[in-house]
Amino acid sequence: MAIVKATESAVRIAAELLREGRLVAFPTETVYGLGADATNGQAVAALFAAKGRPRFNPLIVHFADAAHTEAHAELTLLALRLAEAFWPGPLTLVLERRAGSNLSDLVSAGLSTVALRVPDHPIAQALLKATGRPLAGPSANRSGAVSPTRAEHVEADLGDSVALILDGGPTAHGLESTVLDARGTEPILLRSGAVTAETIEAVLGRPLVRRTQAEDRPSAPGKLESHYAPRAKVRLGATDVKEGEALLAFGRGVPVTRDPVLNLSETGDLMEAAANLFAGLRALDKTGAATIAVMPIPETGLGEAINDRLRRAAAPRA
Repeated sequence: MAIVKATESAVRIAAELLREGRLVAFPTETVYGLGADATNGQAVAALFAAKGRPRFNPLIVHFADAAHTEAHAELTLLALRLAEAFWPGPLTLVLERRAGSNLSDLVSAGLSTVALRVPDHPIAQALLKATGRPLAGPSANRSGAVSPTRAEHVEADLGDSVALILDGGPTAHGLESTVLDARGTEPILLRSGAVTAETIEAVLGRPLVRRTQAEDRPSAPGKLESHYAPRAKVRLGATDVKEGEALLAFGRGVPVTRDPVLNLSETGDLMEAAANLFAGLRALDKTGAATIAVMPIPETGLGEAINDRLRRAAAPRA
């Protein structure tokens, strides 16, 4: 396994590895993804094994454009409207899988649905076009752990189980895609993410139905209760810092402490906080603190997705 700068020649090599059934990590606008040929069952099985991901947890499949999704999913009028507004971009649509799709059954985890998105990142786009196949692309980390926003995070988590890591620098959003069920006429939010609910509601002109609660057997990616978790315990809503705790701060009024502190955004900017969230959790985890205390973050806008990730990071672990 090697980290390589994502040049044109490196992307061509990565595409050949993917066509051979190997695993390649690549940057998207959200987090780094672990790519496998979504039409190759052995490659998808290797992806589950590399991540230690339960087979009942479905995967997001990435496409170069909306037109390429038509052979694999039943595109409703709602889905077409959302795709026109947000693709390419950090929105995943859950749709009924089309009969005759050559996607591996493993990507759907036994469900009748498939989760699809078109990424808005030049390297991801170049890789999809060079490979010529849809790519299963969950976050490139061990299942349940903190998502990777830099190439070195992938290397630390997955090591030699990945044939190649394309380095495109830090990711822009730092949060995974928003997941919507668009099978019918009613838009259902399954996972908050980089596209805010308010933005989607403004485009559609109506509110979303929210079904973002954790599930033991997920109906969509990112819905397990314990997820995005560092090794350290996570304490939410912290207004003070206990002895030996590292502090993940937000905004002004940071409690005084001699222990490690990392501020997601000193100015209280939620976009900046989202971009820094996973890298911040990883950095504080490396300090060896037994607990990471997290200051309160507003639930508005991107704060909804940030708090979703933090609640799952703090959830009881098996």
